[in-house]
Amino acid sequence: MRQYLISFPSEAMDITDDELPAVADAAYAWVQEAAAAGVLLFTGGIDEDVAVVTVAGDGTVTDGASFPQSQDLNGGYAVIEVETRDEAVEWARKVAVACRCSQELRVFQDSPRVAELLPHLPR
Repeated sequence: MRQYLISFPSEAMDITDDELPAVADAAYAWVQEAAAAGVLLFTGGIDEDVAVVTVAGDGTVTDGASFPQSQDLNGGYAVIEVETRDEAVEWARKVAVACRCSQELRVFQDSPRVAELLPHLPR
């Protein structure tokens, strides 16, 4: 089994206020379906109203993002675990239809040593 990240930036969701309730219901239905299928490990969105904090390699804490490319890190995320890439693509397709916006799909690297320390996670 592999774990996949399904994500989209906030700007990708171009819907009207009138469409929002239907999109929210469809997205929640996707969450219910993925949870019932046993493939959903996590889902959520970045709270864009909370300031970013950077913790440096030496432990120093500063306000704001330190990587220029992370300034716009926002949107929604889901982590799923499935047998094949084709299954992951199908779950990403379903959430793209529900949210009415494109989704990006990435696979996490396997980490057997970490998995040994976290037996509560599905593997």
